[in-house]
Amino acid sequence: MVKRSTTLEDLAKLAGVSISTASRALNDSPAINRRTKQIIWRLAREHDYPFRRYMPAGPIGAEATIAIVVPRAHDRDFSLGDPFVLQLVSGVAEAARERGCDLIVSHVAPASFEDLSVLMSTSRADGVIFLGQSTLHADFNRLAEHENRFVVWGAELPDQSYCSVGSDNYGGARRATAHLARLGRKRIVFLGDIDDPEPTQRHRGYQDGLAQFGLDADPALTVPAHFEVESAESAIDALVHHDVPFDGVVAASDLIALGAVRALRHAGRNVPRDVSVIGFDNVPFAAYATPALSTIAQDTVKAGRLLVSKLLDTGEGRIRSRSERLPAELIVRESCGG
Repeated sequence: MVKRSTTLEDLAKLAGVSISTASRALNDSPAINRRTKQIIWRLAREHDYPFRRYMPAGPIGAEATIAIVVPRAHDRDFSLGDPFVLQLVSGVAEAARERGCDLIVSHVAPASFEDLSVLMSTSRADGVIFLGQSTLHADFNRLAEHENRFVVWGAELPDQSYCSVGSDNYGGARRATAHLARLGRKRIVFLGDIDDPEPTQRHRGYQDGLAQFGLDADPALTVPAHFEVESAESAIDALVHHDVPFDGVVAASDLIALGAVRALRHAGRNVPRDVSVIGFDNVPFAAYATPALSTIAQDTVKAGRLLVSKLLDTGEGRIRSRSERLPAELIVRESCGG
């Protein structure tokens, strides 16, 4: 005999409440007290009640549930294990907790407008924070035409109609490049991908930093490297192998900078005497690397607060929050030599 599924009427009878009360409790209605909700949700789990997709995603009683989504990069996955991403998630989590909200990290990695549309129309979260734009800028613009329950960590781009929060990528990279030029470095490498919006802005800042000191932007010194230690090591190994002269490195991330330092040490070059290196992010290990890594700091605590507030304080009928840039501060340590 096939076991009969538990119905809403069954749950109401077990809890000793009306059917309407049971339904509102399952949907986390503020009209139902927490104790009643706890009883009904416990009974629902114990009796295998078939939960529906629109029911709350997290524990009952939260002010809201926020989902974190990481879009798929154009040629690789943006890893949640990246130290900077972990810092950013931590900043969002602390800000969500301050607002009494739950946080979930989605398994979805959207790569198209259709992916974004399906995600937003089926998500049980009250809002979504996307970590990175990848190649989805135009798709986010389309999504913003009918959806305002999302905010993006990333660059601010021309003709942008959605809200984004991010650091001053251009200014930070220009500041790093100018600092190396003031130290007398003449052949400065930019190490990192320049296909996605944020590293593209950093590369532009690097170019203008060179121009500020009358240095040529030699195309041979713009060297692609993924946001991985191993990729950066391979890129620097190739420069050394082909006898390309350079005396400075502006890296698009601290992971890339660490890979550069490792490769230079293996090649017998001293950092910073022979080559000065500056990273970008100021992740926790930067201060404890050998040598301690000079870097451009991003304020992930303030970033988390801004992302959460701009998401939660925007609702139906409200004006969309404006995009915002955070200052990017140069932190000078041992790896640049002064």
